[in-house]
Amino acid sequence: MDVIVLATKNRGKAREIQAMLSGVVARVESLADHSHVELPSEGAHSYRENALEKARAVWRALGIPALGDDSGLEVDALDGAPGVTSARFAGPDAGDEANNARILAELRGLPRARRGARFRCVLALVEGEGLEAVVEGVCPGTILDAPRGSEGFGYDPLFLPEGESRTFAELPHGVKNRISHRGRAVRALRVVLETRKGAAAPEGEPR
Repeated sequence: MDVIVLATKNRGKAREIQAMLSGVVARVESLADHSHVELPSEGAHSYRENALEKARAVWRALGIPALGDDSGLEVDALDGAPGVTSARFAGPDAGDEANNARILAELRGLPRARRGARFRCVLALVEGEGLEAVVEGVCPGTILDAPRGSEGFGYDPLFLPEGESRTFAELPHGVKNRISHRGRAVRALRVVLETRKGAAAPEGEPR
């Protein structure tokens, strides 16, 4: 695939996905390169629906293969919240600091054993009318009682992935990309793209 446009204005997400699609997509752009494109408002229905709606909007505006992303933090003690409302958990205009503060307030006093959570990411690729693929990645972990680390974005400073001693905000980018929900979803997407590339290779040519 020559070019794909990420249906996001989140530069953190864009950087991560660009790095992880290296080698399978020649060029990855984001809405920073297409500022006139308007994304639909995210609903509260499902990650899948949100990701597909964003990718479809970009494809219709540009006629270029588009990748929509929706992801969220699901906390067991909060019955799966904030989920699809993760980006606006503390209010419609809330930033990372406010969202993290609300998570900490909601879980105040709970022991580590009751702070289980997971990050979930859904990616939707739209290449044309009816040409769509949806993949998902999940990373389980625990919510700490105080933030740690200065890398990453969103809830990364609070999230300790399963099997790790460092939060997402403390891990080197390469390690985070390998184990994260987004990394797992992108690897699933790579399989889809590589399979299509192989299937499209002319008879007698290397696949």
